[in-house]
Amino acid sequence: MYAQMVKSTGSAVKSLHEMTPQERAFQERVDAGERIEPKEWMPEGYRKTLIRQIGQHAHSEIVGQLPEGNWITRAPTLERKAILLAKVQDEAGHGLYLYCAAETLGVSRDELYEALHEGRMKYSSIFNYPTLTWADIGAVGWLVDGAAIMNQVPLQRCSYGPYARAMVRICKEESFHQRQGFDIMMKMANGTPEQKEMAQDALNRFWGPSLMMFGPSDEHSVHSAQSMAWKIKMNGNDELRQKFVDLTAPQAEFLGLTIPDPDLKWNEERGHYDYSEPDWDEFFEVLRGNGPCNKERLGARIEAWDDGAWVREGLMANAAKRRPMAAE
Repeated sequence: MYAQMVKSTGSAVKSLHEMTPQERAFQERVDAGERIEPKEWMPEGYRKTLIRQIGQHAHSEIVGQLPEGNWITRAPTLERKAILLAKVQDEAGHGLYLYCAAETLGVSRDELYEALHEGRMKYSSIFNYPTLTWADIGAVGWLVDGAAIMNQVPLQRCSYGPYARAMVRICKEESFHQRQGFDIMMKMANGTPEQKEMAQDALNRFWGPSLMMFGPSDEHSVHSAQSMAWKIKMNGNDELRQKFVDLTAPQAEFLGLTIPDPDLKWNEERGHYDYSEPDWDEFFEVLRGNGPCNKERLGARIEAWDDGAWVREGLMANAAKRRPMAAE
């Protein structure tokens, strides 16, 4: 989801017999459901995979403020403006929690920012799509935050303690974000014909990218298998995507909106909805930096970093000035 295409060790999952005694003891702890804490021994591949996943998750929270922040000054009412402002502030806090969790693995926040700015780290592909109307803000809350919750709730049980604990508060706040989005869509769908048409248009444009948030099928990826063996990732991409579709399809019907998928239908035998695969060619194009807003989003982050240089320099100078005083 927010860790689309995160690579782990690049090799298949080892059996217990292939592991060193230290690796075996570690895996047995993970299998037993124990939490791994920062100062405890862990395989280097485990540490690097966590840095990539948590870093990408943190970047997604921060970049995710941009499409919604675009509408703070244009929200239709003062109440909606206050709610959206609070939501964007929550996302900034989520990024902070996650950067802090990543730092417990021995990587600095500056290194994570540098990796993002240089293209060595990604953020979720969904944030490379524009929010053209107020209904898009509803679709982002309903679909994007709904997909996020689907992935993040199980991460509260992941094997790395700081990451799991950060997810507890994040999930509570994301649930409110999803309700806020659904409320906007409900108001639009029950409003004027023009408003309902706007809500349908937002659903049409965000449905496919929302399904892409879970990433391609796990059956072709050894990376996903290793992450699941380490309990860094708790569920497969296809499993989570199916769960999202099963939950969202009845909600769309309640709203009186039509999901843009002619193959969407309830399969009594499977006990799930059948649905069409998203456009994976589009997904990989967006990941390669060719989405509608890739350059704009990354450019905004780099500009913010450069514009804030004087603040960081001032804080560092002040800290250096106080250091001799503290030593006395």
